Amino acid sequence: MDIVTRPRILVVGAGFAGVGCVRRLERRLAPDEASVTLVTPYSYQLYLPLLPQVASGVLTPQSIALSLRRSRKYRTRIIPGGAIGVDLKAKVCVIRTITDEIVNEQYDYIVLAPGSVTRTFDIPGLVDNAFGMKTLAEAAYIRDHVISQLDLADASHDPGERTSRLQFVVVGGGYAGTETAACLQRLTHSAVKRYPRLDPRLIRWHLIDIAPKLMPELGEKLGRSAQEVLRRRGIEVSLGVSIKQAGPHEVTFTDGRVVPTRTLIWTAGVVASPLIATLGAETVRGRLAVTAEMNLPGNDGVFAVGDAAAVPDQAKGEEGAICPPTAQHAMRQGKRVADNVIATLRNQPMQPYVHKDLGLVVDLGGRDAVSKPLGVELHGLPAQAVARGYHWGALRTNVAKTRVMTNWLLNAVAGDDFVRTGFQARRPAKLKDSEYTDSYLTPEQVRAHVEGAGPAQG
Repeated sequence: MDIVTRPRILVVGAGFAGVGCVRRLERRLAPDEASVTLVTPYSYQLYLPLLPQVASGVLTPQSIALSLRRSRKYRTRIIPGGAIGVDLKAKVCVIRTITDEIVNEQYDYIVLAPGSVTRTFDIPGLVDNAFGMKTLAEAAYIRDHVISQLDLADASHDPGERTSRLQFVVVGGGYAGTETAACLQRLTHSAVKRYPRLDPRLIRWHLIDIAPKLMPELGEKLGRSAQEVLRRRGIEVSLGVSIKQAGPHEVTFTDGRVVPTRTLIWTAGVVASPLIATLGAETVRGRLAVTAEMNLPGNDGVFAVGDAAAVPDQAKGEEGAICPPTAQHAMRQGKRVADNVIATLRNQPMQPYVHKDLGLVVDLGGRDAVSKPLGVELHGLPAQAVARGYHWGALRTNVAKTRVMTNWLLNAVAGDDFVRTGFQARRPAKLKDSEYTDSYLTPEQVRAHVEGAGPAQG
């Protein structure tokens, strides 16, 4: 079949769902059956659950950046950029490349897996002064920043400056925030031994969340166990509290406390990618409303998965239940949606997505962890073995598995190192610098751009 007449499948996003979909398509489609194109700024899949361990230096960044070009059946065309709008009627995706060129990409079938962005609120100074934790660049920058605070505090003769540099605030009591606070506290606890001029008691970590419980999905017992581990380490956990104002040298909590700090890490949840709003379609809490087969009602050949899609959770059997935005669901949705795209292509019936949650794992660093595999509550070393075993098994390539296992073993034997790379020393990496949420078009702008651009590419 001529390449021009082959059906064009466009996958947006290289997260767990997008990569799972592409890999399945490559394995199950004949080369002449369809062309596959992937839109992503980076030619790797980021294993996001292990990002806190990159920030703390337990793992190297390359360990959790899984190359998309290592597959033996790799034949996907990658467009290096991000989708900023989709015209469902014209079947055109508007893409901004990494060189800021705007291109139109035509498709016959589209799988929307753009993931999510950090959820922020209208808090004075937040986006200007807080760090995020969703990208490799942010994790690497935070590591450099935290170690630099110890260096600067050690060199300072000003008690006020020293106090602010040795206090750290993490907002968000979910998995990302809890693991980030736990892993980075462990880093500073180990590092301060190399700074004889610093009093370890001056280093204080704060973990705050507006919710009344820490990681409520774990249940009462395990949530309390995790909280006790953090408090035993000296992390001050404050629940029912959020940020009222964020400045460059201090943070004001909603309970009135003012904490002098140069480090505010914001992990208070995520929202669906702004790309979803460009479609003008029905949403559920900001996520695209799709059927159990993950297709968009009334739009042939349009599918959505992962954090950006409100996929019905049929395993729960509850009216209106949707799958949580977790890697566990995204990986499996990606494979199922690929099967449904192929089924549509071959005029076969689609299958609904059904998956019962396998449980939760939280790695708190060192020998500390809490896990709930298949409903069984674990803590300590057994939980740590389950947590790391799950993550290791979920890594897509043997190269990544080897790197991660080697890093874990090296860290266990040799301990932490406290090297600042300095790669981003002169470049800011706050929330406003890391997520380009103002780059997306409105539905009207998408339509005007597509109509005014003439024939699209593809």
